[in-house]
Amino acid sequence: MNQIASAMQSGNSFRRLAFVASDTPEAQEAKLRLSAAYGDAQPEEADAIIALGGDGLMLQTLHAFLGTGKPIYGMNRGSVGFLMNEYREDGLIERLAHADATKIHPLTMTVTGQDGRQHTARAINEVSLLRQTSQAARLRISVDGRVRLEELICDGCLVSTPAGSTAYNLSAHGPILPIYAPLLALTPISAFRPRRWRGALLPNRARVDIDILDPGKRPVSASADHKEFRDVAQVTVHEDADLDGLIMFDSDHGWDERILTEMFRY
Repeated sequence: MNQIASAMQSGNSFRRLAFVASDTPEAQEAKLRLSAAYGDAQPEEADAIIALGGDGLMLQTLHAFLGTGKPIYGMNRGSVGFLMNEYREDGLIERLAHADATKIHPLTMTVTGQDGRQHTARAINEVSLLRQTSQAARLRISVDGRVRLEELICDGCLVSTPAGSTAYNLSAHGPILPIYAPLLALTPISAFRPRRWRGALLPNRARVDIDILDPGKRPVSASADHKEFRDVAQVTVHEDADLDGLIMFDSDHGWDERILTEMFRY
C-alpha cells in the first residue's frame, strides 16, 4: 500500500460517503441502493466520494473535486470502466479502507483564439487539437520556448498525462505511460508530414506551445478533456504541479496492474 493510502487508512475510517451517479438507469438505481445502505453525506462533509457510472463520470467527478483532498472511488455502472472498480454493493467500507490511492496532476491549457481572447481549462486525460474542416491542420510545436517541429501537417495532435495515456492517446498509437512516470506524451493524429514522426515523450515539467499556421484557411479546435474551444490561434499546455486529485482503486487490481494488462493486450 502506498504512503497516501496508508495515511488515509490510519486517519480516515470512511464513515461518511457521498454518492454521485451518471444519468443512466443502472447508475441511478445503484445510487439509491447504496445510499440506503451506507447513507449519503454532503460532498463537503464526506470522507470519500463514490462515483457510479463510466469513465466520463469519473473525469467529471475528478474535475469537480480537484484540490479538495477528497478521494474519489469509482464503481462501474457505465459502458467504459478503465478508471472504475468492479461494482459490488457489499463490503464497501472495507474496500475503501484497503484501496490504493493515486495522486494525479491535471494539465492546464491556455488558448488564444483568432479574435485574440484567451481562455483557460484543465485536463486530467489530455489536451487535444483537431482540424475543424476537410483541410489538414498545420501546426508548429515548441517545447520550453524552443521550436522543435517547424511544421506538422496532420488531423491534429494531443498532449496526454499518464492517467490519459490509455485513452485517446492510445487510440492515436501513442505510448502507454505508467501512472507515476514524470512524463507527458505528445502524439500526432494522422500525421501527413513529417509522415514518420510518431511523437515524443516529454518531462512533465515541460511547457508545450502549439501555433496554428494559416488558421483562417485551416481552422483548429482545442479541447481539455470535454471543454472545447474553436477557431484557436495558439495553445499552451503544462502540468499544474500545485493542483492534484486523488483516485482510488481496489488493492488487488490497482492502476499499475491495469496499465500492465493494457500493455500486453493484443
